[in-house]
Amino acid sequence: MEEPVTRVARLPGGPALPYAEQGDPAGTPVVLLHAVGDSWRAFEPLMAGLPAELHVLAPSQRGHGGADCPPQGYRPADFAADLAAFLDLLGIERPVLVGASSAGFTVRRYAADHPGRVRGLVLLGSPALLSDKPEAGALREAVARMADPLDPAVVRGTVESLVARPLPPDFVDLMVQEGLRVPARVWRDTVEALFDETGPEGPDRITAPALLIWGDRDGILPRADQERLAAALPRSALLVHEGSGHIVQWDDPGRTAADLAAFVAACCGGGGQSAA
Repeated sequence: MEEPVTRVARLPGGPALPYAEQGDPAGTPVVLLHAVGDSWRAFEPLMAGLPAELHVLAPSQRGHGGADCPPQGYRPADFAADLAAFLDLLGIERPVLVGASSAGFTVRRYAADHPGRVRGLVLLGSPALLSDKPEAGALREAVARMADPLDPAVVRGTVESLVARPLPPDFVDLMVQEGLRVPARVWRDTVEALFDETGPEGPDRITAPALLIWGDRDGILPRADQERLAAALPRSALLVHEGSGHIVQWDDPGRTAADLAAFVAACCGGGGQSAA
């Protein structure tokens, strides 16, 4: 797989979003949305394992990874509006949407509001709810104490706590640097808004097939949460990655890439087999 090309999408009336693009522009579009505190670069290990036949796009969302930082607008609904504008700007009609962790709220919101424009959903360690999770409450409290400039040790501790296997040191350093680029107010506003979400959306709103991938060593989300989310989505399957933590695409990027490619091929009309 060739290295992704980086560009900037200047959303009409909205923020400018850096994004990475790779694969065949005529292939099935797959849009990757990162979690709070990350950027498109959080998907580099996953993207390296995806087949060239897919048209992969990974934007850095508002307030993250060098994107514009508006003074407000960090609810899932705001990120979903940016996603709609991003897809319109690039002429992407019916993508597979991949939401990592907190970005699952965003892609579910978009899929509920635009059911005819979503080919499929892949949710990577994405909660049904956060407000009822004690472990997530600890993260909320830590974020509430953040102030600029951010403490690198706090960001590093957050990154390392989200996986069950050791990550390459250079990738940890990269994710720490990306987390430090996010202003404290963006961390706070984004996380607070996540705890206000009441989902999951019901079967009358989301009609696209969905794949939920969850690591059985996830320290934030219990299996019951994922089973609840799967039950709320009428065409869903829950896939468990044994030995993986909350960020399954970091713990086992090759397997996650293969699972994503198979989902696209089986449920969404093509995309080939994983190169991982």
